[in-house]
Amino acid sequence: MPLAAAAATVAVLLQGGVSQAQTVASTPTLKQQVAEVASLSDQVDQLGQQVDALQIQLKQANQQVKTAKAAQQRAEQAMAGSQEAVAQLAAMGYMNGGTNPTLQVLSSGNPGAFLNQAATVEQLNNEAGMRVATLQSEKLAAERAQVTAKEEIANAKQIQQELDSKVTTINAKLKDLNSSVNAQALAIFNQTGTIPPYVLPAATNLETKAMREAMTKVGDPYLWAAAGPSEFDCSGLIVWAYAQEGVSLPHYTGSLWGDGEHIPQSELQPGDLVFFGASIDHVGFYIGSGLMVDAPHSGAFVRVESISSFASGGEPYEGAVRIA
Repeated sequence: MPLAAAAATVAVLLQGGVSQAQTVASTPTLKQQVAEVASLSDQVDQLGQQVDALQIQLKQANQQVKTAKAAQQRAEQAMAGSQEAVAQLAAMGYMNGGTNPTLQVLSSGNPGAFLNQAATVEQLNNEAGMRVATLQSEKLAAERAQVTAKEEIANAKQIQQELDSKVTTINAKLKDLNSSVNAQALAIFNQTGTIPPYVLPAATNLETKAMREAMTKVGDPYLWAAAGPSEFDCSGLIVWAYAQEGVSLPHYTGSLWGDGEHIPQSELQPGDLVFFGASIDHVGFYIGSGLMVDAPHSGAFVRVESISSFASGGEPYEGAVRIA
């Protein structure tokens, strides 16, 4: 995408973000907050795509700088050699020692051979001079290419700074919203034993696809050591969900804990695995807004519940892992 187009897209997104924030009611309902979380998350996704596009442009522009710089150096080296050749030719042949060419012809035992030699030397001299001029043009073109590429890099970096700033602002808003949504959800859960409506993230990668597979098993009973298709323990739910996507995982929370990249709680994304207990004895899929889907314990069913609510029940939150 051209930088001008990227800038235009950024401007639209920036305006959209402000408008979205301004239209939120002063005392939003839980449903409104959940909707705003989804809207802001979508904006982050769009901005993320713009950042990805800019990264590609930066990579290409940096490569153009390297290519142009190398071309300039080659032209300078070739030009230095050609200039040396011109100097050598100037000292040869009929200009030998500055002697008058007419006198050299008269004194030569073979005037025809001398004239042929002189014509050849003059032609070589002219060709060498033309080569120097061509190399000078190539050097100037390479220098201009470097300037252009560096301007593109500067513009792309400026746009990326604006994107990063916007993402930071949105993420701060999302953090506040998620805290509010989670607090309200936990209050309803404590009163009714159920979690209020939530926004299920789209299946955009392996993790979210597996998480959505697990969501299809909400209501199925817990059974120790079971991994589906209709009964599950906590790690069995994870193993079964990933198996639907063609990925084989070990049926053991300790192994799952070591199978991916460890993620700070502040950077949790839908589809991440969240772990509980000092001995890493429970795991669930994070679905966003402080909620997870898991198979909790004997006598219970696969369900959506609050991470903080589960942790407050005696299984402290230990960390998260991103499989892919």
